[in-house]
Amino acid sequence: MGTGHSADSPIRVAPLGISSVISLVDDILLEKIREHYSRQFNLPYERIPKGAEDGRARRITRYLDIVRHIVDLKFKELQHLPFFESNDKRKYFDLLPSESILKQRYEMLVRMAAGVERDNLAAELASQMTPGSIDVNIMVKLDRINFGKDGLPLSDEYTDAKAALRGYALSSLQSSLVLSAGINQSLFSYIPQFRDFYRNELGEIKKRIILKVSDFRSAMVQAKILAKKGLEISEFRIESGLNCGGHAFASNGYLLPSILREFKEKRDQLIEETRPLILNYYESMGWQYPASTGADRPLLTVQGGIGTYGEAERLRQEFGVDRTGWASPFLLVPEATCVDDTTRELLRRAREEDLYLSDVSPLGVPFNNIRMSGSEISKQSRVEKGTPGSGCPKGFLASNTDFTEQPICLASREYQMRMLEDIALRNVSEKERDELRGAITEKSCICDHLGNGALIALGIEKEHNAPQAICPGPNIAWFDRIYSLKEMIDHIYGRGLSLVPRHRPHMFANEVVIYVDYFDALVRRCGGTSKEIRKLSEFCTNLRDGMKYCIELAEGKAYVGEDLESLARCVREQSNRLNDIFSSLLMIANPSETPASA
Repeated sequence: MGTGHSADSPIRVAPLGISSVISLVDDILLEKIREHYSRQFNLPYERIPKGAEDGRARRITRYLDIVRHIVDLKFKELQHLPFFESNDKRKYFDLLPSESILKQRYEMLVRMAAGVERDNLAAELASQMTPGSIDVNIMVKLDRINFGKDGLPLSDEYTDAKAALRGYALSSLQSSLVLSAGINQSLFSYIPQFRDFYRNELGEIKKRIILKVSDFRSAMVQAKILAKKGLEISEFRIESGLNCGGHAFASNGYLLPSILREFKEKRDQLIEETRPLILNYYESMGWQYPASTGADRPLLTVQGGIGTYGEAERLRQEFGVDRTGWASPFLLVPEATCVDDTTRELLRRAREEDLYLSDVSPLGVPFNNIRMSGSEISKQSRVEKGTPGSGCPKGFLASNTDFTEQPICLASREYQMRMLEDIALRNVSEKERDELRGAITEKSCICDHLGNGALIALGIEKEHNAPQAICPGPNIAWFDRIYSLKEMIDHIYGRGLSLVPRHRPHMFANEVVIYVDYFDALVRRCGGTSKEIRKLSEFCTNLRDGMKYCIELAEGKAYVGEDLESLARCVREQSNRLNDIFSSLLMIANPSETPASA
């Protein structure tokens, strides 16, 4: 979603029992939003300056604590509202899934006649209400080294990821930390400094760990690294490599159904191979591991492109997934996310061709983007004026030292101007020069722009001073209006009319197309080395295997609202296309030979 669009989501939805995740990338953004909500709720506010000692961690802690405070205030107010009226207390129960015992007992309550028995049940139900969890996310690879006023690097504990972790660890939250974007051994080794990530004498973990993973191997490797430090994974959050929002970490041709099948087959290994390591750590620390928690099983969840109740049911029933995650559609739900009106309207009108996998991220990782965003318009305007690049006000993605001792960002004006000067001196054709220039100026200041939509929506910034970036998944093309929270929740639970058209392709079909597109782009960039050919051939083999499995699924029985016919049709079409692309790869590998049948 970006750094800002869910920054205040807990304030919006946690009182209604809905969990959400706050990105901890941008502490400067969180500080501005803390000031805004402090004023709105008449709470004391003391600014933490940008150069304050351990300022990043302190800003994050203060922000998370004030969010929790506001959520507690709003939840207690909601909890004490009367039953049998049209209010947020009624909404709380209306939004619960139909299989919820709490919802079933609430429906029994509303059918009861007035009296002591009804009053007792009402009091019991009110006491069982709980707010949603205020979870946080750290992209572990964003671990920039910071420098002091003397220009010297600060010690390792002040890098961005560790400061963010410390900010969360020192907060009062009892929730989950989502670790995403791979492995950071140094960060993982820092977590054990905080006791809240371990079980207490009652077997409770105040701050749980969720791993966002792309495949089973990644899940097992990371789980073992953390288990050796006594750290347990409460949830493995599987995300489609390309059919998702934000940065897209493509798998090596493995489609989501194949990945989920492996998790289903090997799920028990995640416990069997990590539990002994965890117990050894507790023993080495002289801690007692509560026996009552021995049967705990990590949740298995999945997200990325889910669009109908039937698709979510398949994930639960076919693959044994405990929960499903929906993110991008909520960008069209003002009750849940903080998006400025201009960007929300851009999303509402977006069609498939408006959403694309871009190269704008300074991280060098494909980034889901939307055409004609405020960020893209602003970037192009600067290029046309001859002043490309950003002033880099935050520098979270600064990593390049080609021209400087201290890292600078690939989207910064300093880097882009120096690179353009360098390109001008190269002995290449004008066509190659234009391509090189385009690749340099394509990079955008996403670490700043991804927060601007929230600042505009809250009235903190003016739109003309704050270019807005947003990174929805391709699935948002099938949602075409602004929705109420209840409409979206009912759609997710299969209650009432579907919010997406009947001709929307299956989520697995969408993923197949995206992966074939991605393979095509890889082949076009292939330089013809044996290593590249071997890697691309392996990618193609994995993709073919996944498509065969999709055909098997398509031949089975569909869940309600699930379009399996589109999956079979898509795989047939894309198989032919994949064969043609692979043939062109063989021509690159052996230009003098006639391509064999793929």
